[in-house]
Amino acid sequence: MAGTKQATTTVSGPEFACPVSPVVDIVFSRWTTPVLWALHTYGRQRFVELERRIGTITPKVLTQRLRQLERDGLVVRTYHPEVPPRVEYEISELGRSLAPLFAHLTEWGAAHLGRVEEARRAYDADPARPRP
Repeated sequence: MAGTKQATTTVSGPEFACPVSPVVDIVFSRWTTPVLWALHTYGRQRFVELERRIGTITPKVLTQRLRQLERDGLVVRTYHPEVPPRVEYEISELGRSLAPLFAHLTEWGAAHLGRVEEARRAYDADPARPRP
């Protein structure tokens, strides 16, 4: 456009190269997805219930993940001052807003993971490929 000047800004970092990166960092860390899935699917749960549902997570990692998810606004922690004290976790409204994203990923997985496995087998069977 004549007479207009566009500002150019040099910005670095992966979040600027790909605007999806910050979302991936928040939602798709190793244990975030199983925690959110369990809370979304089974509702409000105590720490031990959540730990049992996920199965392979350590208490330390689950504690760290729940704290981060609470900080990110994806999980709500409710403390009940009883004897003994009771703490429950549930997915927040913000966390529930991720449901369509997870549904699309589930659909994609059902439609395409077989092809991914085929591609991996073909790659691994190719004698021209480097071996680890």
